[in-house]
Amino acid sequence: MSYFERHLFICTNARHDACKQSCNDNGEGDAAVDFLKGHAKQLGLIGPGKLRISSTSCLGRCESGPAMVIYPEARWYTYVDEEDLQDILDQDLSNGEVVTRLLIDAPK
Repeated sequence: MSYFERHLFICTNARHDACKQSCNDNGEGDAAVDFLKGHAKQLGLIGPGKLRISSTSCLGRCESGPAMVIYPEARWYTYVDEEDLQDILDQDLSNGEVVTRLLIDAPK
């Protein structure tokens, strides 16, 4: 068994380059980390044998971002606002249910 059952990586890379978008140019990634870590901790989802939430530099999905990925499922999400983040928290991080409308690689 691994130390954490699941690991969420949220891109917080910021290029501040008008020619190339990144996931944290306007603080979206940092805000997502704060929101999800705070709420997941309140729900008791964080810790050994449970969930780990980490900020990371570029995940290579800038064109679809802001981006995050949950492992071991390798499930990629994008989001727009706290409502989207709450849906990811309530449905996927709490219950393991896919939030299809926010998937980057949604089935066609």
